[in-house]
Amino acid sequence: GLFPYKRFPHPFRAREFFLRAFSYCPCMKNVNEKLDATAAAMKKLLPAQDILQFSFSDGTGRQYVCFFADAITDKDLLGEQVFRPLMEYRGEARAKEIAAHVTAPEVRTERALGKLAAEVLAGNPVLLWEGMDEGLIAGTKKVPARAVSEPPTDVAIKGPREGFVEDVKLNTALVRKRLKTGELKIEFLTVGRRSQTAVAVCWLEGTSVQSAVDGVKEKLSAIDIDNVPDSSYLARFLSDRPYSLVKQVGTTEKPDIFCAKIAEGRVGVIADGSPIALTLPYMLVEDFQSSEDYFVPAARATFTRFLRLFALLVAIYLPAFYIASQLFKLQLLPVKLLLTIAGSIQDIPLSPSLEMLLVLLVLEVLNEASIRMPKYVGMALSVVGALVLGETAVSAGFVSTPAIIIVAFSGIGLYAVPNLIEETSVLRLAMLLVAGSVGTYGILLLSGFVLIYLVSTENYGVPLAAPFAPLTRRDLRDALLKYNLASLKTRPAALGSPNRRRQK
Repeated sequence: GLFPYKRFPHPFRAREFFLRAFSYCPCMKNVNEKLDATAAAMKKLLPAQDILQFSFSDGTGRQYVCFFADAITDKDLLGEQVFRPLMEYRGEARAKEIAAHVTAPEVRTERALGKLAAEVLAGNPVLLWEGMDEGLIAGTKKVPARAVSEPPTDVAIKGPREGFVEDVKLNTALVRKRLKTGELKIEFLTVGRRSQTAVAVCWLEGTSVQSAVDGVKEKLSAIDIDNVPDSSYLARFLSDRPYSLVKQVGTTEKPDIFCAKIAEGRVGVIADGSPIALTLPYMLVEDFQSSEDYFVPAARATFTRFLRLFALLVAIYLPAFYIASQLFKLQLLPVKLLLTIAGSIQDIPLSPSLEMLLVLLVLEVLNEASIRMPKYVGMALSVVGALVLGETAVSAGFVSTPAIIIVAFSGIGLYAVPNLIEETSVLRLAMLLVAGSVGTYGILLLSGFVLIYLVSTENYGVPLAAPFAPLTRRDLRDALLKYNLASLKTRPAALGSPNRRRQK
């Protein structure tokens, strides 16, 4: 837009012009043989005060300059493996000989100043010396990381208790620990213009669908955003439908679940700074499964999965049917229950819809307040909200006792499937509004719309409602039903893995 297109009739001439223009930028320059000029250019790229510069000379008097980040570089390791050996070095100024003399396990060279500056910001020190047109990168970074522990959102009674942390290298090590095979491929990408977040794409060669792998890498490479603080940012860009009512990317905090999904043919994404890993393609039935289902008898796992589905349906539909029965269909309730409800709501000044909506709103406010407030204050707030506020509201006649019971049971049921809380809470509110305005027919119409939407949605070529729509009988052995492990001889057919058999 700054230059008329007619000045550059040929695209290669325009490209040559802009490359020449950007070559004056310090980040586009290469290392110069003159140490002072290169050090000055690096200082322009890294003007922050926490980027330190250390100068020294070797046994021949040759000058060296090292740039490193103060907070995320292991200075003790840098001194022992880089500075001390080079201070006694008396050989030639060749990069290969100097790299062989340095005792750091990870050493590589680079010419571009922009890439060298990026390595310094990542925690790896960069060494420059007189008479050489490339810099030496030593892998001695020491980024603060949380110790591996059990994730708070996915607690298991049986099975592994390790969880991902905020360090991508440590997370990939946990994956490599469980998949000791050369078929496990891990490719690192950089996302974020300013954050330069490292993102690891994991898949099994010959098991994962190559089109899904290429699609994930292509979408990650196309992301143009300043900062990527968490993997949830990546999930928005990896979805085929960013504005979908239901999420299209699977999430987990446990390496054993992550590796199991990769072994089925999925693609995994791990972002630096986030303990939550992503898996694609995603099927809705995944959130009704738990890692503990595979460590208990099959009958118990099947019962638990149906219990989760029942609790979720009750949480979504119970408030709506309660309102619809009061306003439109009183015959839906038994006579004794109808008399009990009539006796409790006769003095309530609010309409049934407004009453239920008010109680749901109070529940959401208490939930948000208990999460955001400090730990001990949040416990006191829960006691005050549940006992004092609820009991006082019923005694004062603002709300009825059945409304409190139904909302409490609905709130508990949502947490039976914690990965779908965001979607189901919105769906519960929509059901409540439809029930208060149209009644039972509105609930059925909205349910049909949601069902059609789930059946017609795909991501990376995999139906969201698989293996139920389309129906795949063999995959039903590990959907809501849980067959014995010896019966699960093939991978899910919906994923389209080229290596279908996983058990002989």
